[in-house]
Amino acid sequence: MELLKLAARDEEDLRIISAHMQDALVRVGDMTFLQEKGCFVLLANRFEWLSHLRGEHDVPMQARTGLHFEHVRRVRSRNIRQDAQDGVLELLAIAFHPAEDEEEAGFIDLVFAGDGIIRLEVECIQAWMEDLGECWQAECLPCHDGEHGARDD
Repeated sequence: MELLKLAARDEEDLRIISAHMQDALVRVGDMTFLQEKGCFVLLANRFEWLSHLRGEHDVPMQARTGLHFEHVRRVRSRNIRQDAQDGVLELLAIAFHPAEDEEEAGFIDLVFAGDGIIRLEVECIQAWMEDLGECWQAECLPCHDGEHGARDD
């Protein structure tokens, strides 16, 4: 399995990153807004679904992945306990919503299971994700279609 390195400069690119980050596990303490630099960064354990679907592995692999957003003006969150630094969130999707009054500006929502959202107010879309090292076999799989919790397969 090849390590991924992807960049996003528009909404379509961001959808591709979102697809690769689906079900990634993120520790609350591994996310930060560097306000003076205007960037938001996080580390996640990303499920590598593509190689599994291609039949390269019997079970999905995971990769430690960095995700970085530039030109961030402000960060807000809902239903995420900021004081629970060891809390683990499941990233479901990354979505862009254009601002009504500025051409390239808008909001990037990081949507987590349990109705958690981190909203980034951005001047434009400029993001990238990069796998940071060797992959490993996933111990459990995320659940979909109304199931709760993780399951072992």
